[in-house]
Amino acid sequence: MPNSNDARIESNRSPSYSIRADGIGEAWIAVCQQIVQHGAGGTYDGLAMRELLMVTLTITHPRGSDRLIERWGEPERLAWMKSNFTELTAVEALGDADSYATRLRDYEHAGRDQVRWVIERLLGDPSTRSATITTLQPLSDASYIPCVSLLDFFLVHGRLQLAVYAHSIDFGTKGFANLVELARLQEEVARAVDSGIGPLTMIVKSAHVYSTELDHVQWLLTESPPD
Repeated sequence: MPNSNDARIESNRSPSYSIRADGIGEAWIAVCQQIVQHGAGGTYDGLAMRELLMVTLTITHPRGSDRLIERWGEPERLAWMKSNFTELTAVEALGDADSYATRLRDYEHAGRDQVRWVIERLLGDPSTRSATITTLQPLSDASYIPCVSLLDFFLVHGRLQLAVYAHSIDFGTKGFANLVELARLQEEVARAVDSGIGPLTMIVKSAHVYSTELDHVQWLLTESPPD
């Protein structure tokens, strides 16, 4: 399995990392390696973790079907995230918060399909820089804040780019599945506007691996069973 040598890691004296990779699987492996090697200890919702702050992933050729994730990603996690992005329902594991599908396709339960709105906006003005949507629902969200909160679509030289902001992503169990569904969403919009597919950029404030998943991630990186 390729390691982070397949991705370019850029860091400086500030507490931030920039990772550039060809595919979403390579980006996932690269950020996991950086978290294991350089992440600082901390807690999230009372759970011990290792994290990097302000990580930018730039994926030059994102595809919803990725050979690394198909081989190494956990099928149940992929299925769970696919359901989250495709089913208009409450998510029990998230305290019955609305799914991403609801937030994107039936915003605030008012019948507003934000993905369709993005498509129509890009078709109406291919040069627009404001085909921007959010998953935050002020009227519905009492305490849960979705990890992925902003999606910004834009066309450059006939290729659709997607920029995403996330306050936190658990790369030990969900990050690879997040990337799959975001790439699929980018592909959906690109088909609708008849464009090519450009880079997917994801800015993550807290890129982390929980301590309970650290052995698994280390095994993933070394291709040897955990002790």
